[in-house]
Amino acid sequence: MAAAAATTTSPSLYFLSSHHNASTRLFLRPSPSITFRSSSRPSFSVKSLSTALTQDDLKKIAADKAVEYVKSGMVLGLGTGSTAAFVVAKLGELVASGKLTDIVGVPTSKRTQEQAASLNIPLATLDTHPSLDLAIDGADEVDSNLDLVKGRGGALLREKMVEAASDKFVVVVDDSKMVSGLGGSGLAMPVEVVQFCWKYNQIRLQELFNEEGVEAKLRLNGDGKPYVTDNSNYIVDLYFKNPIKDSAAAGKEISALEGVVEHGLFLDMATAVIIAGKDGVSVQSK
Repeated sequence: MAAAAATTTSPSLYFLSSHHNASTRLFLRPSPSITFRSSSRPSFSVKSLSTALTQDDLKKIAADKAVEYVKSGMVLGLGTGSTAAFVVAKLGELVASGKLTDIVGVPTSKRTQEQAASLNIPLATLDTHPSLDLAIDGADEVDSNLDLVKGRGGALLREKMVEAASDKFVVVVDDSKMVSGLGGSGLAMPVEVVQFCWKYNQIRLQELFNEEGVEAKLRLNGDGKPYVTDNSNYIVDLYFKNPIKDSAAAGKEISALEGVVEHGLFLDMATAVIIAGKDGVSVQSK
């Protein structure tokens, strides 16, 4: 695999407070081409990556870049999913070599906890460490505002809790995750619901976006049984035919339904997004 060229500077990270405005009605927009706005902070880029790189290669490149933000003594949010697994693996290497010391990880799922523990990364929870220095995680979709869809791996509730408690949140993705608007991939936007009367909430979620042609489906395991989260809840996946125009309004309307635990819209949370593609690696920040 071709090595990424080195850079002399790293982008500064900073925290952005939430400022979405509510809307009383949801509309969906057509899919324009993606245009990223210019960042007020310098963007990092690396060129000349091999076109033969696989998606896993790209994820690993982005993960390695994200780990550069980690310093000894930090309390870290450890994400869940295939990209986050590369991050945890790299952290384990650095801990084992002594290049990182005194870090503490707060995992966002049982499987991340198991991976980190197997690599001898010290672990804690939000109960003992309610304020984190940095969280690193992947995403299922990223739009031009750096808003996210997360949770196709089923860990959206714990991910949102840990990442909201972090001073900085760095997202690592390959370029296939970039969309013109959230929901634009046509893949699942998850909503975690309690098991009690789950179908009642599935119907209400369907009706909430019915005019927009959304399909609400209970997530199933490979054996056809309902998928159960680490928190013993179910997930209803929403499949949008068009990108969501007002994600903040959509999130508020979903959260207002009794029995809904959390949704996969992660808005105004990402500090920076590291994107790996065949043309190189870039960092977009607000």
